[in-house]
Amino acid sequence: MAGAIASRMSFSSLKRKQPKTFTVRIATMDAEMEFSCEVKWKGKDLFDLVCRTLGLRETWFFGLQYTIKDTVAWLKMDKKVLDHDVPTEEPVTFHFLAKFYPENAEEELVQEITQHLFFLQVKKQILDEKIYCPPEASVLLASYAVQAKVINLYQMTPEMWEERITAWYAEHRGRARDEAEMEYLKIAQDLEMYGVNYFAIRNKKGTELLLGVDALGLHIYDPDNRLTPKISFPWNEIRNISYSDKEFTIKPLDKKIDVFKFNSSKLRVNKLILQLCIGNHDLFMRRRKADSLEVQQMKAQAREEKARKQMERQRLAREKKMREEAERTRDELERRLMQLKEEATMANEALMRSEETADLLAEKAQITEEEAKLLAQKAAEAEQEMQRIKATAIRTEEEKRLMEQKVLEAEMLALKMAEESERRAKEADQLKQDLQEARESERRAKQKLLEITSKSSYTQSMNSSTTALPTDLPSFNLINESLSFDFKDTDMKRLSMEIEKEKVEYMEKSKHLQEQLNELKTEIEALKLKERETALDILHNENASRGNSKHNTIKKLTLQSTKSRVAFFEEL
Repeated sequence: MAGAIASRMSFSSLKRKQPKTFTVRIATMDAEMEFSCEVKWKGKDLFDLVCRTLGLRETWFFGLQYTIKDTVAWLKMDKKVLDHDVPTEEPVTFHFLAKFYPENAEEELVQEITQHLFFLQVKKQILDEKIYCPPEASVLLASYAVQAKVINLYQMTPEMWEERITAWYAEHRGRARDEAEMEYLKIAQDLEMYGVNYFAIRNKKGTELLLGVDALGLHIYDPDNRLTPKISFPWNEIRNISYSDKEFTIKPLDKKIDVFKFNSSKLRVNKLILQLCIGNHDLFMRRRKADSLEVQQMKAQAREEKARKQMERQRLAREKKMREEAERTRDELERRLMQLKEEATMANEALMRSEETADLLAEKAQITEEEAKLLAQKAAEAEQEMQRIKATAIRTEEEKRLMEQKVLEAEMLALKMAEESERRAKEADQLKQDLQEARESERRAKQKLLEITSKSSYTQSMNSSTTALPTDLPSFNLINESLSFDFKDTDMKRLSMEIEKEKVEYMEKSKHLQEQLNELKTEIEALKLKERETALDILHNENASRGNSKHNTIKKLTLQSTKSRVAFFEEL
């Protein structure tokens, strides 16, 4: 009895020790995952679990996003997950997304998984038209969805757009996935709406404006123009950001300049603005300091990985080239073999025809010879008959005349028989000569067939020996042996020189790419239908005609003093 009670008590205590859990679903840009989370977990616990599962170390760019009453919100790291205003039904869904964007994707994004997630997110934003993409850039990015958006703007068929996309794709053939995605991001990051979060605000005068928050700072836009900011405040000019209820306060770094304020529509929006401002400001300052030890290690590992991949790509390129050469040789040998087979077939057919002709000629010669013998026999009989008639005496004149006529006819018949016999004899000689030539042709055909057969055997042996790849090609056995690379100083120096050479080549390609963009824009400009242009198309074209880009526009705006910009904001 005591044992049973102790057993029940032990089971009850074990049951009490099991933590309460709830199910969470995490949606990334290309997958979904489910986790069982403890009720006491904070946002950081869940976020770290997701990052570990993805193998992601550049965690500072990302966050877990959810939606509250049509408003986007981000999970706070220091707050319990269930203390957020999230749906109560399970699984609780969060979206793992990039919360902050790099200024320069190539320099800041180190891990391949980071690049891939950014690529997928930016591509979706372009396809969903959350980032405006001009027609020439949409062709470069090979974005069919954006192409569908602009296709009615130009007098160009889908085939014409596809032709241009295919031509540009051919130039990128052979690139690895991570290289292609990075090139995509390098182009996309120069689009005006890239990485900008927009919020509806009002200044003191009640003017409706848009606040843009991105990696460079705060920007003020006209609601009808999300491409070109009216005012910009870089993060290094801002000392403090705060809000009270719906009012937001920005304190410039220069304490002599008055603070400027604006109002948003909801308190929840102010919380989101503050989160984005703090995160972007921190990253802005972090970029301008020396890399931490962790980032230095990550970059070193990335460089080694890039060098290893470069060596692997070179090896694969060599193998591919050798395979292609072997396949070309095999195809040539197969083509030659087919040609020899055709020649053999033709020679065989000629041989059969020669044999048939020889048989027919032999048969005809035999018949002609027999006919000649028969004619000779008949001629002899006619001669005998003539002699018999001559020997027979016919006394009467009439009989004599008749006899002479018969003798004449007999002589004519004998003469004709002799001529026919001679002709038949000549024909028999000719047939014998033709038979001899036919047999000689048969002999030559057999000889040629024998030569072709010997060539075919040689070709097949050559084919079997050339289709297989050389056994001495470099390879890596990933089953029985460990794969390792010894990066010596000389190797790394050589690889560094190669990488530097690639960098120079890339700069040349970028220049060529920009020329292609301008060329394409000029080419399709004549086909544009002005009446179908959208407001953003018009604004983009105006900026382009003035030579304004995303970065030089912000640079021009920040040339004015902070004080004058604050005053301008207040007077909008």
